[in-house]
Amino acid sequence: MLRRRLSVLLSTSIPNSSFYSKPPFIFQRVLSSPYSFPSYSLITPNPNFTVPNAASFEPLLPPGFRAYSLLSLNDLRDNKGARKKKTRKGRGIGSGKGKTAGRGHKGQKARGTYKFGFEGGQTPLRRRLPKRGFKNPFSLTFQPVGLGKIAKLINAGKIDSSELITMKILKDTRAIGKQIKDGVRLMGRGAEHIQWPIHLEVSRVTVRAKAAVEAAGGSVRKVYYNKLGLKALIKPEWFEKKGRLLPRAARPPPKQRDKVDSIGRLPAPTKPIPFSPEEKEATLAPPV
Repeated sequence: MLRRRLSVLLSTSIPNSSFYSKPPFIFQRVLSSPYSFPSYSLITPNPNFTVPNAASFEPLLPPGFRAYSLLSLNDLRDNKGARKKKTRKGRGIGSGKGKTAGRGHKGQKARGTYKFGFEGGQTPLRRRLPKRGFKNPFSLTFQPVGLGKIAKLINAGKIDSSELITMKILKDTRAIGKQIKDGVRLMGRGAEHIQWPIHLEVSRVTVRAKAAVEAAGGSVRKVYYNKLGLKALIKPEWFEKKGRLLPRAARPPPKQRDKVDSIGRLPAPTKPIPFSPEEKEATLAPPV
């Protein structure tokens, strides 16, 4: 098809061009006898004619002539061996995979399937190896954040120290990452940089971090959020997009009641809740 296209373009463009004149060479048909095949001889009127090369032939092209590439979309092919045909089993002995189709003669493996891991009746590997350890279904994973990082964000103007610092603010200012599974744990790294009172609401807090914040005149409250409540705190726009209302704050389970100070509030609060005298005494009392 490509050769046909090029031959048509050459036959229609070159004879109609202005530079076309008497050809420099002519093929003459020669017949030696009426019953023999014809032969052709090359006759050159101008003996000084030399065939020009490609560089010298470019300025002689007519204005309506375009050079076409020998490569087109219908000529694209994969490399040899790039595509491998699927093995067709049971299609005759000439293919090498006929009759039994590579399964051999008789037996369970030749007739049908068997359970994965079955070793013919002997104790399988998954039962020969001993069990090690266990996975605690009640374990919690908290993402840590240090006081030094919070102080750095406050000095940069990304966090307002006069407002309540919640886990949503820590997430929006990239103080913590995206993977917040069960909450945030406040650490005491960089506690010496806290020189002003700040108020925070996190899931857990270390003794050093709590002492540093309270020494500067601030407060830290441990609040409880379940999975859905934590999502509603950090991404409330997701519920608006789905046309759903924000869920109510869930109560902590019995095993976590002594580890939190209060239930989390939804939507994200902006002002801290002052501790009552009973709560202050409970927080100051040494653990039993």
